[in-house]
Amino acid sequence: MQFLHNIIPSRSAIAHLRFVFSLFLMPVYLFAYSQSVAVNPINALLVFLIWHLLAFPASNGYNSYFDKDEESIGLLDKPPVVDISLYYFSLLLEATGFLLGFLVSWQFAFAVLLYGVMSKLYSHPKTRLKKYPIISFLTVFIFQGCFVYWTTYTALTDTSLFNGWTSDMLIAGAICSCLIGASYPLTQIYQHGEDSRRGDITISILLGYKGSFIFSGALFGTGIILSFFYWQQHNMIEYFYFFLLCSAPVFVFFNWWFYKVGQSTTNANYKNAMMMNFVSSGCMLFYFGVLAALSGHMVI
Repeated sequence: MQFLHNIIPSRSAIAHLRFVFSLFLMPVYLFAYSQSVAVNPINALLVFLIWHLLAFPASNGYNSYFDKDEESIGLLDKPPVVDISLYYFSLLLEATGFLLGFLVSWQFAFAVLLYGVMSKLYSHPKTRLKKYPIISFLTVFIFQGCFVYWTTYTALTDTSLFNGWTSDMLIAGAICSCLIGASYPLTQIYQHGEDSRRGDITISILLGYKGSFIFSGALFGTGIILSFFYWQQHNMIEYFYFFLLCSAPVFVFFNWWFYKVGQSTTNANYKNAMMMNFVSSGCMLFYFGVLAALSGHMVI
């Protein structure tokens, strides 16, 4: 009975899963969907549900349980106190995602498992990759970017992760990692105080306020360059120009915020960080959503 009590999520646990925040990672899924020549529709639905309603929220919850944040975090201005149900329910979500993954393929199931393992290494006090700025950055850069793209693409197309690799797949995965990596330091920039008190040296703390913006801008610029080469080799350069158009609001807000932080570091706050997140995620969701809508897949 006690186990059942612990595994039923409290209102606090539901809040810390941050389902909406996990949807900000949807551009990676939409990009993989749009670039799949032929798509298995059942797999497409399962992969979306597993990533965005199970694996990503489970990772959010597990991270929150060990962080025990008292100050603002993504989409939670005043995070409620965590309880044991968050821990058990996040594990339940992850286990459900792993088992459902076998309906897609054993490779996808183990990809979901590996993602969960890395999130635990990132958060758990005994490993706490979050304490190490370069390792924690590379964990997010790889596993929320190219790893999700490649595993999603192969799952949607019923292909194997172990063969059929092309330059297209490599570049597309790198684009995803650059876009995810560009956002990462700016999601930490308002948490320097709490992260430092907890002993976590994040990439944003390492780089400082100015360095975080320069690093993020450089990664986003790299993503733009890779996007140019990607669409050029597809003879679809108009998709690159559309990307630039959709990125314009991101560029404007990023530079305005950089200027304001240069005036006073008090502007590196939760409100501006969330606005940056909403602007960038919204623009990328629109761009990759249009690509997905225009893809005109064959069904397999």
